[in-house]
Amino acid sequence: MNIQSGKGVRRNRSELFAQEEQSDSEENNVPPVTEVTPREEEQEQEHEQEQQDHRPMKKSRHNQYKSNRTEYEYALPEEQSKKSLLRNNKSTANTSWEVEQFNKASQLPLSNEDKIIENNADDYEFVFDETQFVNYDDPDILSGDEEQESLDLTSAFNNEIAELRKNLPVYNYRADFLTTLENNQVLIVVGETGSGKTTQLPQYLYEAGYSQNNLAIACTQPRRVAATSIAARVAYEMNVKLGHEVGYTIRFDDKSSKDTVIKYVTDGMLLREFLTDPQLSHYSAIMIDEAHERTISTEILLGLLKDIIVTRPQLKIIIASATINAEKFSQFFNNAPILNIPGRRFPVKIHYTKSPEANYIQAALTTIFQIHTTQPEGDILVFLTGQEEIETMEEALQDSIGKLGDQIEPMLVCSIYANMASEVQSKIFNKPPPGTRKVVLATNIAETSITIDGIKYVVDPGYVKQNKYNPATSMESLVVVPCSRASADQRAGRAGRVGPGKCFRLFTKWCFYNELDANPTPEILRTNLTSVILLLLSLGINDLLKFPFMDPPSKQSIIKSLELLYALGALNSKGKLTKTGQKMTEFPLDPILTKCILMSSKFGVTIQICCIIAMISESSNLFYRPKGKAELADARKAQLHHQLGDHFTLLNVWRTWKDYGYSKEWCRDCFINYKTLQRSKNVYDQLIRLCKKVGLIDSVQETRGDDEDRMIQKALLSGFFMNVCRLSRMGDGYVKLKGSTSGCFIHPSSALYKTKPKLVIYYELVLTSKEYMRCCSIVDDKLVREMAGHYYASKG
Repeated sequence: MNIQSGKGVRRNRSELFAQEEQSDSEENNVPPVTEVTPREEEQEQEHEQEQQDHRPMKKSRHNQYKSNRTEYEYALPEEQSKKSLLRNNKSTANTSWEVEQFNKASQLPLSNEDKIIENNADDYEFVFDETQFVNYDDPDILSGDEEQESLDLTSAFNNEIAELRKNLPVYNYRADFLTTLENNQVLIVVGETGSGKTTQLPQYLYEAGYSQNNLAIACTQPRRVAATSIAARVAYEMNVKLGHEVGYTIRFDDKSSKDTVIKYVTDGMLLREFLTDPQLSHYSAIMIDEAHERTISTEILLGLLKDIIVTRPQLKIIIASATINAEKFSQFFNNAPILNIPGRRFPVKIHYTKSPEANYIQAALTTIFQIHTTQPEGDILVFLTGQEEIETMEEALQDSIGKLGDQIEPMLVCSIYANMASEVQSKIFNKPPPGTRKVVLATNIAETSITIDGIKYVVDPGYVKQNKYNPATSMESLVVVPCSRASADQRAGRAGRVGPGKCFRLFTKWCFYNELDANPTPEILRTNLTSVILLLLSLGINDLLKFPFMDPPSKQSIIKSLELLYALGALNSKGKLTKTGQKMTEFPLDPILTKCILMSSKFGVTIQICCIIAMISESSNLFYRPKGKAELADARKAQLHHQLGDHFTLLNVWRTWKDYGYSKEWCRDCFINYKTLQRSKNVYDQLIRLCKKVGLIDSVQETRGDDEDRMIQKALLSGFFMNVCRLSRMGDGYVKLKGSTSGCFIHPSSALYKTKPKLVIYYELVLTSKEYMRCCSIVDDKLVREMAGHYYASKG
């Protein structure tokens, strides 16, 4: 069944489904463009009259959808006149008669009729063309915990918090957990997602007195969304205000205080705490959650904690991991004991497709409606690779739901991804209205980090987005790759939390066993190590090859990172940190970006560079092109373009937004994501505070000189000197001045896309159909020789 392509059919007349224009952007509150017919006007009039008579009228779901109108409604000219007359005569007794006459008139054949009219339309019903369904094999069974009794979690959430906590599987292991931890310094906890380990174990430690003597309990999370949402949940359970006894710390957002006793932090932020407190003396217990995901920060944390426990015998370490890696973690910590906590899992039927799907987005969309029309009640969880896919899927779903109206049971579509505002993210946890099926579109954050109640069906395309770094070419790319078998099983398990469920995998059974890796590749083996090595060197760890990595990175990656740090001036010829390198550690940024900020004070453009750096990491999500208004959006974006390139365009956007008082309306008019600019502003404020801390600026007063553009170019080149490309001899692409000889191209979203400057610098290379340079700006030979002569000396 292909809703988008019109393969869902209505008996006898598939043409009845006229195209309706989707709302341009929910985020910017642009109202939909709809038609108002006399019949609908009559229904609204009757509804208003009944409300006046205090006799509530039950509206159909279709009418609820149709009656969501604003002052921006559009109607055909003849209907506008009808509506005007109706309003003028609304209080008269002849209204019903006039409506009846207009209805009769609307049936007359008109030469310019633009609507399809079908007599007795109510006699028809919508049916799905089952030949278009995705074809699945007979299901496999993913067995559950048979000893667990079925429990209605939805009703449990309506009980008192104490009863809810007792109903979690982890509660039965509270005594074993505390006793084992008391007798051992390190404990490996194997806890299935949904067991309650993330929210309950830190509370058990607090209740057992681990926060006495002004000490705190830390719990790390690999994702910002998980850290903030879990902290809010624990604060709610403890009946305290978030930011006081329970808090969180993520990049550029610290909601904790001196009174905080349970703190949820991203693993990267706990890693940065080593800079000011190498012994982490403020903590009595540290829980490394989701350790099986093997993020690069978690890898470094594990190595550092292994050293700390020697000098701090009272410090307790809890490593929470999925079953698959428990033994490896235990061996790493000298055969630490393992405590198994089962999740509340029920049997899950696994359905594989009989043949590969060419378009997994379309196949997922089809499967959602296939489940909705053929399966019993229960919410649906769909795994997608990122924000762009989620937004595409959500738009397609809302479009299809709107077209179908009350021909199907209602569906509530919710999304969650990293860049989404926390108040919007929380909607996925809300219980849908009675009779409504919730569809959650999520990245792999819903795989392990959070638990969503009510999920009985999982749709798994089998892909994930990963960073991959090639040290030979210095190219880091975010690519979509097949997930591992361990990840696929984790996803399937989400369907068995509240009762027996089903998982629909959009790939074949042969593919699962023969093409998917058993476990995900540790991040430390596939990412740029420059920031990590700078951090280790700042902690006094100079012998990097002997550092206790669980999976040591390649020597080539380490050497490449050391060479870059030396070129940036962070290291001297002996491999020791310089004063510049020590200042770099104060900023939670890539060393390349930090070098731009540090050098900007020399050229008097620190405020401007902080604006650009704050915007640059969010620039890919800054502009949007709504359906039906792409040309207008492109024109508005072009008005903000700067002739020197994208870095200056970002500065233009920032300054214009500031001049308009950080207006949300201005963002809507220019098709700019307001929330993206808000996040950039938060980053900017933090960067300004750090600049004041290291003595780069005294005030935030921005100074503009005649040579401002030149000074900004110099500051950017001081950090991005290795990212200089020249136009190829054929003029059809660019090649790097030093390093890789493969061709690259200016990204289509760039302000320089239709130009061919001789030399450009770029922020990052993105590998899609080609190697694209994203965020490009123009430089010249003289600037390159002045600012990067030390790097290109061997090239002349």
